[in-house]
Amino acid sequence: MFLGAHTPRLDDKGRLTLPAKFRDELAGGLMITKGQDHCLYVFPRDEFEQMARKVAEAPFTDERVRAYQRYLFAGTDEQRPDSQGRIPIAAELRRYAGLERDCTVIGAVNRLEIWDSAAWARYQDEHEAGYAQAQQEVLPGVF
Repeated sequence: MFLGAHTPRLDDKGRLTLPAKFRDELAGGLMITKGQDHCLYVFPRDEFEQMARKVAEAPFTDERVRAYQRYLFAGTDEQRPDSQGRIPIAAELRRYAGLERDCTVIGAVNRLEIWDSAAWARYQDEHEAGYAQAQQEVLPGVF
């Protein structure tokens, strides 16, 4: 389970060092893809394959499904961390997420999200009050 927030930096080669506590779970390979809100999603390979099967089963006769499938799969990069836990982030993925140097990696249970640190701070500022005031309708049956 991925939890917490960490603040690694991209190096000059566009590599990000994964937080040590997540490396074992990602050692077998990972998939980096464009996430919502202009962050990147990092899935363990097995988790991504399960999700990809579900997405691929959606009716491709629906234009919205085709667009989502194309965007998701074309924007995905497979990586394996090196011995120091670093992964290269493709230039197109860095551009999409606005990653330049300071990053925030957050755990989101089944995936990691990589954010530009300033964008993550703005996101938190914009959504903090909504989280503090969330009512049962947001996640029925959770609280």
